[in-house]
Amino acid sequence: MVQLSLSGVGVAYGKRRVLSDVDAADLRGGEVVALIGANAAGKSSLFRRIAGLAAGDGTVTLGGTSRVAGRTTPQCCYLPQDTAVNAVLTVYESILLALKQGGAWSVSDEELRRIDGVLRDLEIEDLAFRGLGELSGGQRQLVSIAQTLVREPDVLLLDEPTSALDLHRQFEVLSLVRRLARERGMLVLISIHDLNQALRFADRVMVLAHARLVAMGDPRAIVTPALLDEVYGVRARVETLPGGEPYVLVEGSSRQAA
Repeated sequence: MVQLSLSGVGVAYGKRRVLSDVDAADLRGGEVVALIGANAAGKSSLFRRIAGLAAGDGTVTLGGTSRVAGRTTPQCCYLPQDTAVNAVLTVYESILLALKQGGAWSVSDEELRRIDGVLRDLEIEDLAFRGLGELSGGQRQLVSIAQTLVREPDVLLLDEPTSALDLHRQFEVLSLVRRLARERGMLVLISIHDLNQALRFADRVMVLAHARLVAMGDPRAIVTPALLDEVYGVRARVETLPGGEPYVLVEGSSRQAA
């Protein structure tokens, strides 16, 4: 099973430090970890540091084994908030191109099945041969998720992957991601602003504030009125639905107006 450990991880851009001393020793395959916090808390920078796209302090260790046949070491894939769109390509071509990154250009029947499978899982088969330039923002976001999933990562970093999706699509994508994490032994780290989605779909949460990791653990234990006040500056209650699921109800700002 894949394992990810962070020790003293930090990121700075020039003299501006955006992340300091993040420790997380036991992130492992099969679970979904929601990364939450206010805007500019350092969530995207942490993802970039884990993915090797940003230099910084501390160490990021990716270990364990991959469940993908023929893969010698676990693979990490990162889906940023903003992705480039090549309007000339069709949806199918763009997913194929993502799958073949750095590989031979011959395409096997198994690879074609993987593309068909991810299109089916995301319910976007009808978009397969449409040009990327014809798609809505939400449709392009689904295609970007497909481009990442088709590579069968061991560690999947998703930076606000549902921001352009309607409520139905948010539920479908998050349900799929959680199912794939369980079935494939994949570790999923997902940055998300909707705390109720985090409470529903995440096994654990990591809370960033003031450029540091301030809390980590079971969402039901971590997401409390006190934490919501500290991190987001809101007065809020955490209620329980009839089925036993918690949800956050925001009542107002807890910060004095200037």
